[in-house]
Amino acid sequence: MTHGYVDLNQLWRRLGEAVEAHPEALPTPLMVVDLDAFDANAADLARRAAGTPIRVASKSLRVPALIARALKKPGFAGVLAYSLREALWLHESDTSNDIVVAYPTVDRRALAELVASPSAAAAITLMVDDVAHLDMVDSVRSSKAVPVRLAIEVDAGLRLGRQHVGPKRSPLYDGPSVTALAKVIERRSGFRLVGVMTYEGQVAGVPDDVPGQRAKSVVVRRLKQASVSQLQARRAEVDEALAPYGPLEFWNAGGSGSVETSAGDPVVTEVAAGSGLLVPGLFDHYQSFQPRPAAYFGLPVTRKPSREIATVHGGGLIASGPVGDDRAPIPWAPPGLHLTGLEGAGEVQTPLTGHQAALLAIGDLVWFRHAKSGELFEHTTEVHLVRGSRIVESTPTYRGIGHAF
Repeated sequence: MTHGYVDLNQLWRRLGEAVEAHPEALPTPLMVVDLDAFDANAADLARRAAGTPIRVASKSLRVPALIARALKKPGFAGVLAYSLREALWLHESDTSNDIVVAYPTVDRRALAELVASPSAAAAITLMVDDVAHLDMVDSVRSSKAVPVRLAIEVDAGLRLGRQHVGPKRSPLYDGPSVTALAKVIERRSGFRLVGVMTYEGQVAGVPDDVPGQRAKSVVVRRLKQASVSQLQARRAEVDEALAPYGPLEFWNAGGSGSVETSAGDPVVTEVAAGSGLLVPGLFDHYQSFQPRPAAYFGLPVTRKPSREIATVHGGGLIASGPVGDDRAPIPWAPPGLHLTGLEGAGEVQTPLTGHQAALLAIGDLVWFRHAKSGELFEHTTEVHLVRGSRIVESTPTYRGIGHAF
């Protein structure tokens, strides 16, 4: 999907009308989510999953109302949480009773809360890839009366000889290494193995159809194909190796950029997705789906250093990951604006160039997109949900309810 000048000018006017119609002045940076785009993205993710349930990756949302909204959509079930502390809150708030913590935890206080609550322990699954993770749980409990649900994460990277392509996560790679941990879990009282996770970040999280990078995109697509093929064979091997340890409740895989291939693996019972609901800048150039950006932040023009430059207040919301231009926010609406090479997106000001800069006046809002999903909402306590040209709800982020997970 291309985003033409007409479309982006219409977006600029629509969001501007929504802000102007609000009964009270809204502080900036002003965060909004377009519900029409959000809902369309949810429907498209469900279509791509073709009946395989989608677990909502809460890290990519970080707004309770949006997590709840996604869970109400057809095809979505359960939450993939960022941390155990977040998972405990999701359970306490009745957001979900099926929560998988995507990363191992060494938060002793949160673990103590988990083993002290039979209802939380029944709803939350911990991720492990080392016996030390089991030891950490046992160190905080005096009784094993409350069983702890566990999922084993298996490395999903592509192995090319000694090279490893993909996120550096679990040390477990093949059937023998996984079953070695499964044996320990089976013999240790107070634990129950219920699932497996394989996150193929080198497939799900890497653009493969980038304008101006044709040769690189071809290489990325070939690496993805090789990874999908290799991983399908390894999943089957690990699944067979785990058969003696009882039936698993779930096998989680993938992300927004790999929904089709992850769901197409016969071993996989559910896929994870979150970024595909908001579609940040890094998710613009995939062959597997058409982007519908849903999240924006607005900054006011506060200076006109020259006729050709408009300077907005703030703007330096840089995404995590390897340092590069693709981690910077994207000036989006009105179209035709660009960051400068000298200042880029700054903490206190961001100068913008381009032909539209001459048309902007002090007080006008410029709308940006963040490079990654979820991280945007760490910078605000409130998000405004927009439908058409109207703000229909203002809702707190995790920060807005006092949490910094």
